[in-house]
Amino acid sequence: MAAAGSGERLGAGRPKALVTVGGKPMIAWCLIAMERSRSVTRVVIAAPAGEEDELREAARANVSLDVAVTPGGPTRSESVALALAAAGETEITLVHDAARPLVTPEVIDRCVAQLVRWECDGVVAAARAVDTIKETDAGGHVIGTLDRGSLWAIQTPQVFRSASLRAALEATPLARAYDDAQLVEAAGGEVRVVESPRQNLKITTDQDLHLAELLLAEREEAARA
Repeated sequence: MAAAGSGERLGAGRPKALVTVGGKPMIAWCLIAMERSRSVTRVVIAAPAGEEDELREAARANVSLDVAVTPGGPTRSESVALALAAAGETEITLVHDAARPLVTPEVIDRCVAQLVRWECDGVVAAARAVDTIKETDAGGHVIGTLDRGSLWAIQTPQVFRSASLRAALEATPLARAYDDAQLVEAAGGEVRVVESPRQNLKITTDQDLHLAELLLAEREEAARA
């Protein structure tokens, strides 16, 4: 799990994975979803330097899942590469951002199941685009309006054949990658989309944090009903 983000844009003054949302550290909600899934047996967290012990404590306090913590790198994909190396030999690797605490066990299991069913190199959770998307040049002039019917907003989890992900990470400059699926695609791998709820949002701003608080409260209330 990629958890080495500084949280600078959120203005929290601490790593984003440890920011409290719904009464728990953000990463705790991700770990709870993984523990409740049928697909995840072990988690490796790529941590910000110096925060390894606090992330271990957050894991111990919330799940009994097998969780290891390793120092992350300067970029997201470098952190994923370090976590993959620490995970050892696995056939399938699931990559998730700690900044998406609204992930559900159902989304996790569906992504893994579809990777196996399709026999492809990777699958990505994604929500259908709902806004009109325009392409512009450097000066802001519109040069095209894209057909949103074929556009997706990519999320995590992203699930890969471990060998395909490892080869892609080794073959590409990681500092320029947007996500790991991009690397697998660039290496010639087949990546497919698995539809996921828009509520599986990435927390980047304070507004995102407030929305996540509301959605988590609704989810917990529905679970108690």
